[in-house]
Amino acid sequence: MRWRRGCGPRLLPCLGRLATRDRREGNCERSGSQVHKLRQLPFGGGGLGAAMAPSHLSVREMREDEKALVLEMLKAGVKDTENRVALHALTRPPALLLLAAASSGLRFVLASFALALLLPVFLAVAAVKLGLRAWWGSLPPPGGLGGPWVAVRGSGDVCGVLALAPGTSAGDGARVTRLSVSRWHRRRGVGRRLLAFAESRARAWAGGMGEPRARLVVPVAVAAWGVAGLLEGCGYQAEGGWGCMGYTLVREFSKDL
Repeated sequence: MRWRRGCGPRLLPCLGRLATRDRREGNCERSGSQVHKLRQLPFGGGGLGAAMAPSHLSVREMREDEKALVLEMLKAGVKDTENRVALHALTRPPALLLLAAASSGLRFVLASFALALLLPVFLAVAAVKLGLRAWWGSLPPPGGLGGPWVAVRGSGDVCGVLALAPGTSAGDGARVTRLSVSRWHRRRGVGRRLLAFAESRARAWAGGMGEPRARLVVPVAVAAWGVAGLLEGCGYQAEGGWGCMGYTLVREFSKDL
């Protein structure tokens, strides 16, 4: 083909458009090949959506090899609230009066005013934390309702623990003695699932024991606002509690089943 003078400037844009079209077609072919390969993978297509879907949650009795993991979960749950409980307990007027009296007494023994002021506070905080960890951070012995139980994801991860015990007298129903959810699985419905399981166990136990009514009582520390909101949303009502020096430290929520 003969080259005509003056055709170069008009031919260059055409060649540029042809090259661009070739690149696009090549990209489309590569993309189609990649999609075809992705569909051949085990997690391609609908498998990827299934992998991202929430895992199935079940409740079963705790195995012996899971005891250490459950204890760590309970201790972590206590650590999340122990500072707020200690602050609430030690800022009550009677506690402040006792701390002031202890500081005044230590002034005659210790030469440092700051040490005499801080030592009673430090010892009181340590006593509250150790008491909470000893009570709430341990597993109770199996009671008349069985257990403890654990909530398990479909992948096998233990994400919650529950323990129940019968009431002290007839008509008291069942009591939740331990209820804790792993911090990595909170706000995913694990607490509600454990609570629903506890209610079903309380109903079955009351029917088998001939109790006049099925009832479930859940004690909650005053600083655990999230748990209190969960219980109120599930129909539980605060009916009392227990504490020290006339101040409530643990509230009790109950529900007739």
